[in-house]
Amino acid sequence: MTESTQVFYPTFRYRDARVAIDWLVEALGFEVGMVVDGEGDRDVAHAQLTLGSGTIMLGSESSSADKWGPHAGQGWVYVAIEDPDALYERAKAAGAEVVMEPMDTDYGSRDFAIRDPEGNL
Repeated sequence: MTESTQVFYPTFRYRDARVAIDWLVEALGFEVGMVVDGEGDRDVAHAQLTLGSGTIMLGSESSSADKWGPHAGQGWVYVAIEDPDALYERAKAAGAEVVMEPMDTDYGSRDFAIRDPEGNL
């Protein structure tokens, strides 16, 4: 991975992190930076995916209690990109659940909202 000045890293937990990684690559164009295998029922201990200059982190949720608790499907993140309509069409073609169709806002943004296969917005 290359050096980054990013200081905030959206982080997600998934019941099936490997399926989520594949979906994020196909539907939204992420690139896989790293995947660290987990142990026991935690298939992926840590993964980093990039899109443009941004990085997200994710991992598998475990049935064993950890300090963070259960969080699969409870996250959301706002992503700013050059062509939201093209990304919307790509995500929709990959089966994303559309929560909000593309629309222009009063503050000059073009927004849409989708859910990933585990409910993250």
